[in-house]
Amino acid sequence: MSSCIFCAIIAGTAPGRIVYSDDDVVGFLDIRPVTRGHTLLVPRVHSSGLDDLDPTLGAALFAAGQRVGSALKAGPMAADGVNLALNDGRAAFQTVFHTHLHVVPRHAGDKLSFAKGLVVRRDPDPDETADLVRASLEAAG
Repeated sequence: MSSCIFCAIIAGTAPGRIVYSDDDVVGFLDIRPVTRGHTLLVPRVHSSGLDDLDPTLGAALFAAGQRVGSALKAGPMAADGVNLALNDGRAAFQTVFHTHLHVVPRHAGDKLSFAKGLVVRRDPDPDETADLVRASLEAAG
């Protein structure tokens, strides 16, 4: 789908800080992160939402979310937990209509910084963050 920014990132024709890749799913940092390490996982095959997402790809998407989330907790990102979120439809705050799973690292006592992140949505050093997420995934195996 040529007008889809996520399809363009997958194809390498638009910039993205890729941190995860397998046969079915690509992961990259959110350009407007709620927390440091906020990663978007997208199926390689375009689907606009849950209605047209192949269930097999949905399973692969959530398996990748589990892997990335576990790595963010165990590796250098040292998250205490993660939020997995999939916004389906405009009413659910979906803004890019290519199915995607948010993996948002959380830290104990981060309620105030999390709330601030919902407003500010900026990472001062996304290249370093991408390196940390990749290192977390490598450490997890």
